[in-house]
Amino acid sequence: MFAETLEQIQSQPDKRTIYVRVVLGMLGTMVLVKTLWFARWGVWQIRELADFDAFHIVAERVWRGDLDLVYRFESFMKLQDAVAGGATSFMPWTYPPQFDLLLAPLAFLPLGVAYLLFTAATLALYLVTLRAIAGRDFALALIIMFPALAITLACGQNGFLTGALIGLFCLNVQKRQIPANQVLAGLALGAMVIKPHLAIAAAVYLLATRRWTAIAAAAVVVLASSLVCTLVFGPSIWAAMLGSIRESAGFLEQGFYPLHRMISGYAALYMAHVPATGAFWGQLAVAGLALVAVVLAVTRGPSVASALGVTAMVSVMISPYAYDYDLPMVGIGLVLLLPDLARMASARERSVMYGLILLAGGYGLVQSARVAAQFGQKVDPAQHFAPAVAGLAMLALLALLLKILLRGAKQLTPSAAPA
Repeated sequence: MFAETLEQIQSQPDKRTIYVRVVLGMLGTMVLVKTLWFARWGVWQIRELADFDAFHIVAERVWRGDLDLVYRFESFMKLQDAVAGGATSFMPWTYPPQFDLLLAPLAFLPLGVAYLLFTAATLALYLVTLRAIAGRDFALALIIMFPALAITLACGQNGFLTGALIGLFCLNVQKRQIPANQVLAGLALGAMVIKPHLAIAAAVYLLATRRWTAIAAAAVVVLASSLVCTLVFGPSIWAAMLGSIRESAGFLEQGFYPLHRMISGYAALYMAHVPATGAFWGQLAVAGLALVAVVLAVTRGPSVASALGVTAMVSVMISPYAYDYDLPMVGIGLVLLLPDLARMASARERSVMYGLILLAGGYGLVQSARVAAQFGQKVDPAQHFAPAVAGLAMLALLALLLKILLRGAKQLTPSAAPA
């Protein structure tokens, strides 16, 4: 069995160490190569734009005092054109102003150095957090999550940061008896205001477990940071952001985004030729089932860790706008589940779970490389069909989690449910 082969790594300390060193060495090498790529060194002087290019453009607009330009697609595309000389990608901007403020210091650094600093720091934070949760399962997690980590590095996205925040939330929220840890959990969740659609499942977990201290701390972070952004950028920044969200919703409905890179149910249904309205309602059903999985894990799961593991895993399944670079938080969920997974799931089910995570992380990278090699870097993905297999993989993963939880609910008595 695939699962048993991978899990044998955990029983051999020497082999675990070798795998960890190899994977970390590969990640480090990728960071250095992509630093040169973003710096336009050598053969990369002329290249297409990637996500971190957009981050750097936004950081510069913060200091120029015209941040509202990035929230209008037409003006943001012109800013991208000025940097890339026409080799732009489809990258609207819908992030909350809190993320703009976080990016602002990067404007003082050359693009390559800014990428190196941002990516190395967030990757290190993520790996330290993952290691703290995983323990001896760290090597196994690195192997299964490697494609997702690689694609996050490749585009310079913030998946390591959001994964680390969810990991810190999970680490601290487990220590219910210590108020300070509940505050830290709330602070970590509140910081997810930079990508609030990925924090919905964690918020539902807090409500289901009545963690009022953590809820209050998260609310304080959101309100305080919103006030700071209003003072720094002016009240109009919120109208600009909402306008960009409405504009981007229209782009999503028309299929302008690279849907083969998305991991949502919406993308999977849309690319299966379901009309946009039907795909949207399908996404609502998926989101509802994901939240049902959270509640079921809380009320009838075998442990607090497993309930948090399910919560972290389904966090990326709720919004229609979720990409493969958001998958690092699935790694957090996986390592939280692993201690209970051997008795919750069969070897076949574990094999399927590991395979689905690998598929979801690697598919977009492979398809992007194929389309670019076959049709060129400036290709419109909408013109060359590629099914959203990663989205299908995540739907299958949700179904598997629900199957495992429902079977476990029948086996557990109410007294065995986690506190």
